Amino acid sequence: MTEPPASGDAHVLPVRVYWEDTDGSGIVYHASYLRFAERARTEMLRDLGIHQSGLLAETGVAFVVRRCRIDYRAPARLDDLLDVVTRIVDVRGASLGMVQRVERAGQTLTELELVLACIDRNGRATRVPAPVRAAFEKTARGAPGGSDWD
Repeated sequence: MTEPPASGDAHVLPVRVYWEDTDGSGIVYHASYLRFAERARTEMLRDLGIHQSGLLAETGVAFVVRRCRIDYRAPARLDDLLDVVTRIVDVRGASLGMVQRVERAGQTLTELELVLACIDRNGRATRVPAPVRAAFEKTARGAPGGSDWD
């Protein structure tokens, strides 16, 4: 397990592109970026000490994607080594905002802006539990100029 990100730091998950991630021409299929981003968010939560199965079992809450905007800038290709960079940029009562970038050697290939909702077992919005909120707030950093960051 890696160290949790410090205040304002991004979480980085390395991802290798496999054949299953691509279309027939060896270019990453557009939906694969959603899978890469989901894995990165899950690993960021783990690094913060938040395991989604335990969160649901102990508190009855889960996080779901409420909104996602994706900007595809350049293609990734078979065998590329990518970094999925995740930052929490906003923590609210029952939601949080995140920005994720899929990068290759520092070049942004895809950027995602997300709003995650905290829901209860019945699928209704509920407040983010205090310990989880504290972990998110420790790492949250507003993204200057919208989704761009340093």
